[in-house]
Amino acid sequence: MPHRFENINEIKKDSIKVEFFFNECRERFKLEKITQPDINPEKIISEKDIHRPGLALAGYVELFTFNRVQVFGNTEILYLKQLSQNERTKTLEKFFSFNVPCIIVTNGNEIPAELIFLSEKYGISVFRTPYPTTKFAYFISDFLDDQFTSQISVHASCVDVYGTGLLFTGKSGIGKSEIALDLIERGHRLVADDVVIIAKKGEGVLMASTTSLAKHIMEIRGLGIIDVNRIFGIRSIRYQKRVEVVVELEDWDRDKAYDRTGLESSTISILNVDVDFIKLPIFPGKNITVIAEVIALNYLCKHYGYNAAEVFKKRLNDKIKSNSEINNINNLEFQRIERITNYFEHDFE
Repeated sequence: MPHRFENINEIKKDSIKVEFFFNECRERFKLEKITQPDINPEKIISEKDIHRPGLALAGYVELFTFNRVQVFGNTEILYLKQLSQNERTKTLEKFFSFNVPCIIVTNGNEIPAELIFLSEKYGISVFRTPYPTTKFAYFISDFLDDQFTSQISVHASCVDVYGTGLLFTGKSGIGKSEIALDLIERGHRLVADDVVIIAKKGEGVLMASTTSLAKHIMEIRGLGIIDVNRIFGIRSIRYQKRVEVVVELEDWDRDKAYDRTGLESSTISILNVDVDFIKLPIFPGKNITVIAEVIALNYLCKHYGYNAAEVFKKRLNDKIKSNSEINNINNLEFQRIERITNYFEHDFE
């Protein structure tokens, strides 16, 4: 059964303002505001999916998901243009009787005057993008999915080590920030320290990022606040990273059994996604930084198809089967040591 995080704060947005959406996406989606009044600050988007209102414009509104972003592509615009002016006005009056958040016209299409007039009348902003509908739908769906996804904030440090996202957890004062700082000094990249925001992307991907306030600031006990970006440069930071291994730091307990082989992998559940989990005991003099690097490299080896623990287990089983005189591991270890010793006795380099 996987471990679970405790004492976490879950963050979930129920809506975002249209004004926020436009400000965030204006440059990335090349959005042009067509309607003249300012964006109504009360207008909100309450669903992450978008809607193509072709059927609603044709008169069928029984399943009209009006609270979504309404995307007018070539089909919707051509349909409106083929209507007479009176029919177009009547159709749009019915459409605007619903409290839609905003309208986005794709493909740089020319917008009918009636659509602009009635949008301004009902306080609904109209935007236009040069992107084709399919491409724009992909872009905006990714943005909205990120805004509405489940998120948690955890007390931890996250570092990109050799391309592997390591999330260091443990009680306050255990040394998470100090380990992260040591890894940064060795050329690895800080994602977040102290407060880590973890967002679920899709069904099985967790992305860690920092907060807008903290960014890449760290607190080191006895030293104070430091700016990692300013001290170590742009190479030392990244804004987000997939969480791939959770490393829980705890004080060494000689009466507690710790994993010695790595044959039984553990996982921890975060937002119902299972992530590799390692409980790492620490004590003075133990080089946790190097161990962290090995954790990252070992994770990569496993994903490239090599598991050292499984390979050693197979070697051991094969040796036991092939040599009936070996009855226990101690005999095997003795022969291994003797063989290596004999080799080095004849090494004259």
